[in-house]
Amino acid sequence: MAARAGRGKAKTQVALTTGANSGIGLATAIELARRGFRSVGSVRSKKKAADVAKAAKAAGVKVETVLLDVTDAAACARVIEELRPHALVNNAGFGAMSAVEDVNDEEARQTLETMVVAPIRLARLCLPHMRTRGGGRIVNVSSIYGRTTTPLSGWYQAAKHALEALSDALRVETASSGIQVILIEPGGFKTHIWEEIDALLASRKGSLYASAYERSMQATKLAQALMGEPETVAGVIAGALEARSPQARYLVGYDAQILAVAMPLMPTALKDLISRWSLGL
Repeated sequence: MAARAGRGKAKTQVALTTGANSGIGLATAIELARRGFRSVGSVRSKKKAADVAKAAKAAGVKVETVLLDVTDAAACARVIEELRPHALVNNAGFGAMSAVEDVNDEEARQTLETMVVAPIRLARLCLPHMRTRGGGRIVNVSSIYGRTTTPLSGWYQAAKHALEALSDALRVETASSGIQVILIEPGGFKTHIWEEIDALLASRKGSLYASAYERSMQATKLAQALMGEPETVAGVIAGALEARSPQARYLVGYDAQILAVAMPLMPTALKDLISRWSLGL
């Protein structure tokens, strides 16, 4: 069986949150425990499991952990068979900011495997158990980038666009079984994703897009002061799991709401011009 840490008192409904070691995933696992779910968070190492246990203890709740690499199909099958969750929150992912030209095939595959194939695999594995119980909820954490496209994040945005398309299809396909599929579309929030992106771009030295990367990160660092906390997103996710009739999509953050309205109204030529000017492309 998959390794486990932090076994807590069993509660009625199991909620599994992937990528629970930090940011939105950790905040969600804690919030779900606070609301009475048997909250289980997936992590990739014992150290991260210990970090989750420490954060949960500080919050006054109990969060179980399961060691899981979401790209490992066999491990996913074992974990879902063991937990048979009522609610699945697909949050695991990573920052993938790079120009399309700078991303090799292996990096592209890893992005799609982690943020498209893995969450849908986990959802697919959950479906038989949810049908047996007469229902369940699947929350896929997307991004405002699931609706929009900008330079230097093409593969990340491709993953989020694909996740949204699959979620839309799955929502309709499983509705008659009482299974509800929900998309969460956050804007910018204070998570470790920005540190991951910073480290990734440091490895792109010598790129034709080095100057554009620098401009983009400078803008991001300035914007971080205005970003919200992951707990805001966690509250929306928990609310969607508890709602009698959840929405298909939840935009989270003022920036996400503004972009969702403004981007479809802006002519493509103007969007391209603004992007090229701001990034020096």
